[in-house]
Amino acid sequence: MIDLYSWATPNGHKVHIMLEECALPYAVHGVDIGAGEQFDPAFLAISPNNKIPAIVDSEGPDGKPFSLFESGAILLYLAGKTGRFLPRSDRERYRTLEWLMFQMGTVGPMLGQAHHFRIYAPERIEYAVQRYTKEAARLYGVIDKRLAQTGAFVSGRSYTIADMAIWPWTRSHANQGIDFADYPHVAKWFERIAARPAVQRAVQVLADQRRPLLDPQARANLFGDEQYRKH
Repeated sequence: MIDLYSWATPNGHKVHIMLEECALPYAVHGVDIGAGEQFDPAFLAISPNNKIPAIVDSEGPDGKPFSLFESGAILLYLAGKTGRFLPRSDRERYRTLEWLMFQMGTVGPMLGQAHHFRIYAPERIEYAVQRYTKEAARLYGVIDKRLAQTGAFVSGRSYTIADMAIWPWTRSHANQGIDFADYPHVAKWFERIAARPAVQRAVQVLADQRRPLLDPQARANLFGDEQYRKH
């Protein structure tokens, strides 16, 4: 059994999708990041960076409980555990890892900043809005060009953890200032993945508990002083 500590965010959805695609048994524990539950000592014990998602696998690599944080690391762990969604040939595996790292190092951070300055910032800073909106457009262009080459998925002809990592971030494309009409290959890829039953189940995980994160305490928990306190 895998205990999943998560919330209905793009990073959470990555792992929700993988668990559903692999049909692994898991128990969901919501970590309300707006309410500051990410600072609970019990959660910090398994996710010292106070970020979701995190997992505890009761049957770890040595048969003993094993905890893991960071969504990319969790995807790799689950791929290794199940033997699924990470190609076995060296060439295809490294190509998948390349696009997974692209998501972890660029897509997530940059689109996250676009979200922050376009939606959550308490005051509009035009330079920041333009900076990250343009970067979002550039990244969608990179993905669109790649999908034009492969004709199917980001790392090639197969659906992999790279797609699972990138796709949740594109669900809020409008909030990032992106019109799918400008990225036809991304639009087709998005719909192809959205149609998968496992993905449809995954995006509903904890969705009924999520709420707008715009009140002062939620802002403090996510973007303000609470992040910089010693917990």
